[in-house]
Amino acid sequence: QVHVVESGGGLVQPGGSLRLSCVVSGNIYSIYVMGWYRQAPGKERELVASITHDGGTNYADDVKGRVTISKDNAKNTTYLQMNRLKPEDTAVYYCNVGTVSYTGASNFDNWGQGTKVTVSS
Repeated sequence: QVHVVESGGGLVQPGGSLRLSCVVSGNIYSIYVMGWYRQAPGKERELVASITHDGGTNYADDVKGRVTISKDNAKNTTYLQMNRLKPEDTAVYYCNVGTVSYTGASNFDNWGQGTKVTVSS
């Protein structure tokens, strides 16, 4: 079993910054990919950014230049640094992790409970 826990959300004014964290634990032999998704009220969940085991990154067009994803392999943790936040960034942010267990089973459906980000003055 894999546990995914996000933290770092909160209320921030437009133009402000937040850093989200996602810690992964459990039956993990390796982590293939870690990603951040968000879901705004009334909208579908969408990818914000992802990072693969070898450091390759991918960003949604509307966050490029404002958001940076990174990871600490030793801590099984990924971070999402968000700068110049806009009201349209308001959403619940979820961490998704693709893992391989010690038995060789892969699972790309590991999700956290989410952390809420509200950008408002």
